[in-house]
Amino acid sequence: MDIRAIAMGLGFAYMRSSAFTSARMIVADAPPLAALSLRFLLSGLIGVGIARALGQSWRLTPGQWRSVVIFGLCQNALYLGLNFVAMQRVEASLAAIIASTMPLLVALLGWLFLGQRIRPIGIAGLVAGVAGVAIIMGSRLSGGVSLSGVILCGIGALSLAVATLTVRGASSGGNVLMIVGLQMFVGAAVLAVASLATETIVVRWTPRLVFAFVYTTLVPGLLATWVWFRLVARIGAVRAATYHFLNPFFGVLVASALLSERVGPADLIGVAIVAAGILAVQLSKAREAPVRTG
Repeated sequence: MDIRAIAMGLGFAYMRSSAFTSARMIVADAPPLAALSLRFLLSGLIGVGIARALGQSWRLTPGQWRSVVIFGLCQNALYLGLNFVAMQRVEASLAAIIASTMPLLVALLGWLFLGQRIRPIGIAGLVAGVAGVAIIMGSRLSGGVSLSGVILCGIGALSLAVATLTVRGASSGGNVLMIVGLQMFVGAAVLAVASLATETIVVRWTPRLVFAFVYTTLVPGLLATWVWFRLVARIGAVRAATYHFLNPFFGVLVASALLSERVGPADLIGVAIVAAGILAVQLSKAREAPVRTG
């Protein structure tokens, strides 16, 4: 048992899941795209600065540069940008649940477009994941949740799935922290343009906004991304993605504890089914995937 990998996986799952709660705090007091663009700029400067201090180079391979651009666009600009906008309309717990379906989308995209096999347990996991989401959506939609917000979160999850399929190219060849910082700049640039085109910059400065912004910049933004790349390099993308099955649990728990969001029985049942589906899909793929160490 790789204790270090387990600790990294648990830490990543918590940090990634907590980002929805801190984002919900930020968008209550600041324009979402502008705040997110600034967050990426600061995270990128910190990441690249530390990488240079460690002797890492920004002379990347063509494959790494391609991955940096795709990952920065799909994860940072689209996935997080759409989620920040959506969380003006939906609760953090719901956004976290929708985002947690990403491993299911990765398996589906791999099957449809990359010719990847899905074992019977994986197919069962996909079906379970869809059923779990249907239970949650049925409960939330009947309670008056914003359909447009849900759609934005869904498009964001699909974008994250595309980004995840590029992680192997980005994590090979070293310079991991430099790659993390550079893909932050991609997101910052795209979102800055989108903010200038669509937003009026009005900020209500509160202690909650400052704390949430600093936290989301350093922890989910920089540290969680670095841990994810290191985890993929250590145990492989398939096994690393298994830890995503914890995201719906952590996401709901953090939102409930810090934002007092109501969690009903249907939410708990749906979260458990989604998590089981994610785990089944990843375990079915893990049987065929070699373990990478490092």
